[in-house]
Amino acid sequence: MLKPLTDQLIQGRALSDDQVNAVVAQLAEESVPAEAKADFLIALARKGETVEEIAAFAHVLREKAVPVPIEATLRQAELLDVVGTGGDRLGTFNVSTCAALVAASAGVRVAKHGNRAVTSKVGSADVIETLGLSLELSPEQAAAMLGERGFVFLFAPRYHPAFRHIAPARKLCAQRGQRTIFNFLGPLLNPARPTAMLVGVPRPELCEPMARVLQQLGVRRGMVVSGTVPGGPGSTPDYLDEFSTLGETLVAEFYHDHGFNVSRFDPAALPLQPATLEDLRGGDREANARIVRGVLSGQDRSPRRDVVLLNAGAALFVADRVRSISDGWSLAAELIDRGRAAAKLDELIAASRS
Repeated sequence: MLKPLTDQLIQGRALSDDQVNAVVAQLAEESVPAEAKADFLIALARKGETVEEIAAFAHVLREKAVPVPIEATLRQAELLDVVGTGGDRLGTFNVSTCAALVAASAGVRVAKHGNRAVTSKVGSADVIETLGLSLELSPEQAAAMLGERGFVFLFAPRYHPAFRHIAPARKLCAQRGQRTIFNFLGPLLNPARPTAMLVGVPRPELCEPMARVLQQLGVRRGMVVSGTVPGGPGSTPDYLDEFSTLGETLVAEFYHDHGFNVSRFDPAALPLQPATLEDLRGGDREANARIVRGVLSGQDRSPRRDVVLLNAGAALFVADRVRSISDGWSLAAELIDRGRAAAKLDELIAASRS
């Protein structure tokens, strides 16, 4: 089944919804060789995934996910996820995870969905585990944690059993230096079905398509961003799957029925420290956990703090907690400096141990 569809992709022809259904069944089948799955995923990536293909994969895989029994009352205000797709290969620390914890300390309910590293050194699950939060919550425990503590981490393999037989193919693709559609799909498959999402992508041309997919999936408030990392004179810039403090960020956003907008965000008006990409790099999981703790505690006041304030500020705006990203920056700084961000992390660690 996969070989003719792989050939179809190599010829530049898109998949139909019925073909996507068939493909997902093949990718989740243990008996199909990982090499055949990797060849298919690479062909799809090289063709370029369409909005329709990404949405079709997301719809099928969401239906196969283990549901989280969240009370309807928790959706009256926005339920937030802050997530990067990965794939920028720039080695930054876990900015989205840190920003999500800051947002939770503001009283925003956050259901963060993530996995261990595939295309990066340290995935969100790696740093969450190192910080001391549990990855082993049942759906019922996850719903209770969200209701009682306002933050839960949903470890993707527990909620997407189909991924168990897809992971070897993804690793093969990563070894070949090729990202796959699953880099896009990860943020779209949150089993808590968040109503507000801040999603980072590693290339600006992906912002609008990903935002369109979020709309198709029923997200009420969405922002998809790709931040510029300027290169030297005459060189091509790199892009972060986050808001960038080093250059402009392309933003595709929508809010309920208020239309769809694509713009550029210039951070120059914010009180930024001079910084380079090296200032934002992380290390292994222990190093990244130390960075997250340092920023949340207010002890780390380096440019790492700035990039967290910017992304947390945007997350607070997407969650409808503030009226602008600038207001969100100020609130995020206040939450850290008053100890509320560190206290939220300590509260979540204690709840994970009980």
